Amino acid sequence: MPEQLRDPLVFAIPFFILFMVIEVVSMRFLDDEDDRFIGYEGRDSRTNIAIGLGSLVINGAARFAALLLYSVLYAITPLRIDTHKWWSWVIVLVGVDLIWYSYHRASHRVRLLWAGHQVHHNSQRFNLSTAVRQKWNPWFELLCWVPLPLLGVPPWMIFFSFSINLIFQFFVHTERVGRLPKPIELIFNTPSHHRVHHASDPEYLDRNYAGILIIWDRMFGTFAEEQRRPTYGLTKNIDSYNPFRLQYYEYGAIFRDVRTARTWRERVGYVVAPPGWTPAARTPVAAGPAAEAAPVDETAPVDETAPADFGTGTRVAPPMSSSAPK
Repeated sequence: MPEQLRDPLVFAIPFFILFMVIEVVSMRFLDDEDDRFIGYEGRDSRTNIAIGLGSLVINGAARFAALLLYSVLYAITPLRIDTHKWWSWVIVLVGVDLIWYSYHRASHRVRLLWAGHQVHHNSQRFNLSTAVRQKWNPWFELLCWVPLPLLGVPPWMIFFSFSINLIFQFFVHTERVGRLPKPIELIFNTPSHHRVHHASDPEYLDRNYAGILIIWDRMFGTFAEEQRRPTYGLTKNIDSYNPFRLQYYEYGAIFRDVRTARTWRERVGYVVAPPGWTPAARTPVAAGPAAEAAPVDETAPVDETAPADFGTGTRVAPPMSSSAPK
């Protein structure tokens, strides 16, 4: 394989395994009487590893297909970025991180995308093995990088930068690291920030989408500070350790909802509206014109008294009030 196409993510796998072992040992022998840590559980960890291996194969094949598309787009654009300049790497790494934030946020706000992403959240534990619990449907994600080859970024540079982003994210999936010095917490995604992201508590729900830089969440109103120990998982968890069920459960739920929908508007809503969306006429909270389509205010405070059982194993923020901006 040409040196430029070697994926640093593959070379990082032995280090991932090493750090998982270190985390397991530290959970076992350090702070043994500290109940802050949920830690590892055999069935959950085996499921994470199985899903991770499947993801490695499927995503590897998908990347080769995406490479062909990116190469064609790169060949037809007159733009070129100088890969020998350090500032070019800074621009691309920051650009990849912003695209990741945007895609990640959409994956929590569009149900069809959430159906693929929810597997990463449907564990009720949070440790380094959770990081490899990845989706088996990467196509939407890979399409998000299409603007980069059109802007003159070589395909190998896109994959390299995204792999660096994923390697960074592996290390924020841990309970063992508390809060870091304030300047780091202010700029970068940290274990504390990412614990919030994996929580199903109302005040933490759908926050902290960052890959490397937490500044995107601070800028776009999706940041939440870790105030208390999070409750990990979904608002309604899936009682299974079967990798296939965990991967495809929500697709089945979408199919069932679309099949029973009464109008095309409802069918579209069940696919592209936020997770937990229901037609206004079928929910008791749909009082007033602002609730007609059950839109969601991304930045509105979460109502902790709102019902949390949405019947589909999904995560959902509360409906926007009639005074919220549209």
